Amino acid sequence: MKKFLISIGLLISLAVNVWAHVGSPGVTFEGDAGPYKLIANINPPDVIPGTAAVTVYLEGAVRGTQVTARPVYWSVGADGTPKADAAEPSVTEPGRFDVKVWFMSTGTSSIEITVNGPQGKGTVVVPVMAVSTAKRTMPAGLGWGLFVMATFLVMLMVSIISSSVSDSQLNPAESLTKRLRRRRVTGAVGALLVLGLILWGGYSWWNAAAASYNKYLYRPLQANNTFNSQNGLLKFTIDTAQLNELSRSRRGNITRKMNYLVPDHGKLMHMFLVKANALDVFAHLHPRRADSVTFVTQLPELPAGKYWIYADITRLSGFAETIIDTLNIPETIYRQASNPSGLNRVADEDDTYFITNAVNGKNFTQPSVNAIMCGAPGVETKLKDGTSAIWVQKPGQELKAGELTELTFEMLDENRKPAKLEPYLGMMAHAVILKDDGSVYIHLHPSGSYSMGSQKALLDRMAFHQPLDKYLPAPVAFADSVNRMVARLDAMSEGERNQLLMAGMEHGNAGGNEHNAHQISFPYTFPQSGKYRIWVQTKRNGKILNSAFDAEVK
Repeated sequence: MKKFLISIGLLISLAVNVWAHVGSPGVTFEGDAGPYKLIANINPPDVIPGTAAVTVYLEGAVRGTQVTARPVYWSVGADGTPKADAAEPSVTEPGRFDVKVWFMSTGTSSIEITVNGPQGKGTVVVPVMAVSTAKRTMPAGLGWGLFVMATFLVMLMVSIISSSVSDSQLNPAESLTKRLRRRRVTGAVGALLVLGLILWGGYSWWNAAAASYNKYLYRPLQANNTFNSQNGLLKFTIDTAQLNELSRSRRGNITRKMNYLVPDHGKLMHMFLVKANALDVFAHLHPRRADSVTFVTQLPELPAGKYWIYADITRLSGFAETIIDTLNIPETIYRQASNPSGLNRVADEDDTYFITNAVNGKNFTQPSVNAIMCGAPGVETKLKDGTSAIWVQKPGQELKAGELTELTFEMLDENRKPAKLEPYLGMMAHAVILKDDGSVYIHLHPSGSYSMGSQKALLDRMAFHQPLDKYLPAPVAFADSVNRMVARLDAMSEGERNQLLMAGMEHGNAGGNEHNAHQISFPYTFPQSGKYRIWVQTKRNGKILNSAFDAEVK
């Protein structure tokens, strides 16, 4: 009984925080809402129902400008959303607006931000995954306090009921008879039984609700990999037992079905391999789908060792998540493979890898012609093609956890003049941030930390003003059509493909601004203090450029 009484309150967090971000639950967006330039920082709740904290930084905000935000769920579209909440302007920070937005149910969602000012009205949709990732329990002191209070209330209620059937029947100055004494005892026992049944019913209901919550608590997908050291092929297979269990649950719908994957930047999966602990080897790969749960890629000749795998996928519902795994590469066998002649390579032309010095170390642990030194804030780092990469930040300037930060990088050519960058996978730049223990991972773009595929999925659904059952295609037919589309994208010239991928999307402060394309920045809020490595990927003269920088967050 005490367990039931203690369970009725606030909870103590068991963090999971793994979906499209690993250990980095916040979502950042930088771009346009109609005529207005803004940065949005969204901290979603880890328990649903719960509130998301939304902060909007509006460029050139003037007095009287109004900012509102509301949740828009993919499952119901724009027609089933609640009224927007008004954001409060900051009295100390001009251009800052804050608002809390309720998420009442789980699923692929978004925050629709609307700005109403002198230039008219502008709106933007920022994807947010509304999932419960934590469960909590009440502090022991509060629980015991409630238990004592409940015991007192039960005793009081028993006393009231027993008196009402005995003492209340007496006239003034009359004494209790045997019959009334029996009624007092009977009333007390009956009251205890009824109250006990009520409390037992509440206890049972709470346990059932807790079990249901635990069953539908978000759990990241699991995968198994097999590596063929003779030809370098990596087979990455989603755990089908877990998928079957999800399909039997009441929420095991399209948000977890693998047939409904959609491309993000033209690829069904973005896989990042990082050498564990040292972080001195980095690979960005794009496995091809063999069947609904199996993806295959050919690894470059990576040095031997243990690797962390982070695989990003996005579904038709806009639900984006990261699948985590590990891989061990045996050097003695893999070095002998040396690419047999006639091998049908499955490596993607947009795959890339490079080697740096170990995190916070000065020496290369894996000597290679593909190796470059890791950079630092304010220090020019030379890349293999002569390009220089510079983290535009004063040396010694502190990064702080929990603060929105603009990570700005500049690319210079051989003559130290602004380098003209080209789109890579439909974006002017990509960045990956990883904490040295692997607990925080994020794939960033100049427009923020959200998935472009998620944003497009939500916008498409919002434009379709009909029930969900009329929106969904057959799973197998949809997967086939997506495979054909990805094949068409791969067959296009790079210019055609980038033009298609970049159409109608937000690209942040570097997109489409050709005279400033040599400088790129990524809005991000570091969730924890510690040591991080930041990998930045750009493209110049048709070649993918990789650079890396170490950061310490206070």
